[in-house]
Formats: sequence, C-alpha cells, structure tokens
Amino acid sequence: MKGLFWLLVFGFVLTAAGIVWYVLRKFKERQLAEEARVASFLAATAGTAGTAATAGKPRLVEALPAPSPEAVAPAGNDLAQQKLLFEAAHKAGDAGEPALAIQLYARLLARYPASAFVPQARAAAEALKKKLVKA
Repeated sequence: MKGLFWLLVFGFVLTAAGIVWYVLRKFKERQLAEEARVASFLAATAGTAGTAATAGKPRLVEALPAPSPEAVAPAGNDLAQQKLLFEAAHKAGDAGEPALAIQLYARLLARYPASAFVPQARAAAEALKKKLVKA
C-alpha cells in the first residue's frame, strides 16, 4: 500500500515537471518567434536588412517629415489605411515600444502629410521621443 502511494506521488511529480518543462519550452519558442517578427517588421519599415541583434536596440528618429505643399486630400481607402497605421503606432506606444511607435508615426506623416491624424501623430511622436530619451 505504501509502495502504491509513493508510486502515485512519483508519477504526480514527474507529470508536474513535464508540464512545467513543456510550458517553458513553448514560452521560449513564442518569445523567439516574436523577436523574429519584430526584427523583420523593423527591417521592412527601415528599408534595410536588419538582424535580430540590432532589432532590440531602439533607434531615434531624427526629424519628422514636413508636409509637402502639393499634398492632396486622401481617398476613402487611404483613410482606412491611415487609421490602421495610427492605431498601430498608438498601440505600440502603449505596449512600451516607443521606438517602433515613433517609426510608425513617421511613416504615417511621410505617406499622408495632409491627413487628419497629423496633429495627433506629431504630438504623440514628440511625447514618445521625450520618453525614449529619458529611458
């Protein structure tokens, strides 16, 4: 009877250890996949091939582009793209990725200089720059 009890305890400990090992392995895999996605996104937004080692280091954006005088009003489909880009930048800022958020705001300002989101994007980018410099 004692032997059966200890056999059950041993089985429980082995099962618990296996579950912990499995969860930690999956967590590391997800973390590596996330780092790869961020690195590829940063490389795509920067226009250059980046590595995973340089993707983790934030870069400061020198200056936000000024709107061009020949900017025209956006079409209906462009408005949806502007909103998605603005929301992505806002969420990146909220998620603690100020460098990525600044890059997304800069991309929004470069592509759509006559957008309705320009004042909000400029203000948010300046606030994130200050936050990034403090860190």
